[in-house]
Amino acid sequence: MLSAINQFRDNLRRAKGLGALAAAVEVLTTPAIDVSDLLRSQLVLAVSALDQLIHEMVWLGMVDAAKGMRPKTYAYYRFQLPIMAVESALNGTACDIWIGDSVRERHSWQSFQDPGKIADAIRLISGVKLWEDVGVELGLSAQDTKIQLKLTVDRRNKIAHEADMDPTNPGFRWPISESLVKDAVDFIEKVAEAIFKIAK
Repeated sequence: MLSAINQFRDNLRRAKGLGALAAAVEVLTTPAIDVSDLLRSQLVLAVSALDQLIHEMVWLGMVDAAKGMRPKTYAYYRFQLPIMAVESALNGTACDIWIGDSVRERHSWQSFQDPGKIADAIRLISGVKLWEDVGVELGLSAQDTKIQLKLTVDRRNKIAHEADMDPTNPGFRWPISESLVKDAVDFIEKVAEAIFKIAK
């Protein structure tokens, strides 16, 4: 599991680097240079880092559970495997191959950004009450934690899927600021670290 959080931290460091680059460009140039797309990219990459963390934690956790190295959850037992994986298991293939490949294939098209989908994924490897426990770590209620994450992901989706265009003001993007992005990235970091601490 340590490799998953280390990769997240590296991914987030790279995202934060875009914010530092935006700040440096603003200092070194005139206001005519628009750095807002660097901030937008920073937010997209930060949410992506959280998504990738959940994918890796679940993949590693499922393999560890199959090896008997962590408790198996109800959701783990209900995880559907393709016949090819079952045949591989029956033929003596190592579980990190057949279950690992099955988890990667099943989750390859899914994103783990929405609080509900993140909780569903974590249930495969842990019986924790995820958002209640994350809320305690952050000093927030479970509901407030989920709402703040949804708002952050919603903004990411506007950037990634709608070019951050404001439909109420045609031809203009939604406003973005360094402080808005910093707050969002810091929140994602706290959420990810809490999830890792609770469910590792």
